[in-house]
Amino acid sequence: MHEMAVTESILHITLDHAGRAHASRVSAITIKLGHLSSLVDDSIRFYWDLIAADTIAEKAELRFERVPARALCLDCSAEFAVPKDSFACPNCRSERFRIIAGDEMTVESIEVET
Repeated sequence: MHEMAVTESILHITLDHAGRAHASRVSAITIKLGHLSSLVDDSIRFYWDLIAADTIAEKAELRFERVPARALCLDCSAEFAVPKDSFACPNCRSERFRIIAGDEMTVESIEVET
């Protein structure tokens, strides 16, 4: 059910921005999802069809862009792609790092017709 709440937020953001643009229809929405997020594209699409019904966003195309996971080492300040088999800095082998990309969910763009 996590995707349902996220999908409701996407719809709220979409309708808010479409209203400010005096849109008659929303044609497409681009959503950025980090590789570390637990969100599933197909689940969001499923809930979208249910909750966007009877709105100007009803038939909008949902486009998903996946963001690779990146981290910053807290010991040597190296920035690196988070490897699938290890959670250590490839530069100094430290396991102290901060995720800087790959856990986000953002509405990147909304295409409307006026």
